[in-house]
Amino acid sequence: MSEIVAFPVIVIMCYFVGIICKSFKNEKLDSFIPDIVGVVGICLGLAIFFTIPNFIPADNWATAVAVGIVSGLSAVGLNQVFKQAQKLKG
Repeated sequence: MSEIVAFPVIVIMCYFVGIICKSFKNEKLDSFIPDIVGVVGICLGLAIFFTIPNFIPADNWATAVAVGIVSGLSAVGLNQVFKQAQKLKG
């Protein structure tokens, strides 16, 4: 069960990193937000893999990197879902 928890944890943490980057209101930085959250996802995936065994569903570091980057980039997709929902609402 704890393996499933790793994905939302990484997604939420990366989402907040994206929000922090967006708060700087810099157009150049905005274009790099997907890259930034992807790298943060990789770092979190590796950190979780090496510090909390069996928390992330990975048998080796390469799989942990893949889980991290997919989770990190999912934060960008989640942000876009919220943006599109607000456009439909208002």
